[in-house]
Amino acid sequence: MSPYVVDVYRRSRPAQKSPVQFVTYIAMFPQLVAGPIVRYHEISEQLADTRRRKLDDLAVGFPRFALGLAKKVIVADSIAPIADAAFAHPGGQMTTATAWLGALAYTIQIYFDFSGYSDMAIGLGLMLGFRLPDNFDRPYSAYSITDFWRRWHMSLSRWFRDYVYIPLGGNREGRLATYRNLCVIFVLCGFWHGADWTFLTWGLYHGALLVFERASGFDRIPGNVIVLVARRAATFLLVVVGWVFFRAENMTEAVHMLGAMFSWQPGAPDEFVVFALDRQRSLVLVLALTVVLLPSSFSLGRLVESGRGPAAKAARAVMTWVAAPYAGVLVAAGTFSPFLYYQF
Repeated sequence: MSPYVVDVYRRSRPAQKSPVQFVTYIAMFPQLVAGPIVRYHEISEQLADTRRRKLDDLAVGFPRFALGLAKKVIVADSIAPIADAAFAHPGGQMTTATAWLGALAYTIQIYFDFSGYSDMAIGLGLMLGFRLPDNFDRPYSAYSITDFWRRWHMSLSRWFRDYVYIPLGGNREGRLATYRNLCVIFVLCGFWHGADWTFLTWGLYHGALLVFERASGFDRIPGNVIVLVARRAATFLLVVVGWVFFRAENMTEAVHMLGAMFSWQPGAPDEFVVFALDRQRSLVLVLALTVVLLPSSFSLGRLVESGRGPAAKAARAVMTWVAAPYAGVLVAAGTFSPFLYYQF
């Protein structure tokens, strides 16, 4: 209820007079905190009693829901055993190959799991007549950590910006205060995901990178194409390192894996990783990693939802008639696992 109270207190929206609309928002909010995090002022006008569901809403929403289901079941759940096997390996005996396979697998798993959940929520919202904000915008195409946080879990970033960062003073009180506020935000972001040293370290890590970029000017988009490509690669590497802290059971395991990643530890991947890395999962992992190489402006979610032309129609047909049935078969076969976000 707190976003409602804050929005009414700030007079960005008037107090809700309809008990039905008020209860509708309160009933929705516990699910929406998982993302997209919908603030009251973003949805208040959509809660009107005159809203009616239309067949067009179902036609627009289902392909977006199917896209999210495919991301979750076909990609994230397929790759999860690779990451699980690697992170379960004793840290002191980990080879470089095992460490990198585990880190990259989890990087892909968490993105397709989180963004899949968001696409499913957005699609369901559309089918019910609600337009929820986008939550992911090709984050692995970011050219800086600052840009990454403009693209990753965008509703969470906006929530912390509007309800914590700006009330703390934002960037209006000088550089040192701005750097302090950024660190406070990301400490809280770490604790948002869990009260553990690994999450706190992940939050401080991203906060420190943001402070460095703000101080050095690396948060600005580079004008040179070669520099832009290099910056995208460097940003992706930094994000992968952060996910090791996020996924590891404790700090000792995180340090061991990072040590194996950045110091040569010879040997083949762990036998359990090799067992998990069958032909089908290897293909899914390689194809999923190509998301990093696509243009940063490309968004399959927006194409499926509101795109025009033959490509958009083909994408909607594939999601509706191929991806959704195949994902349904996998769910029926028992390969579906809970969303990662509900673990935090």
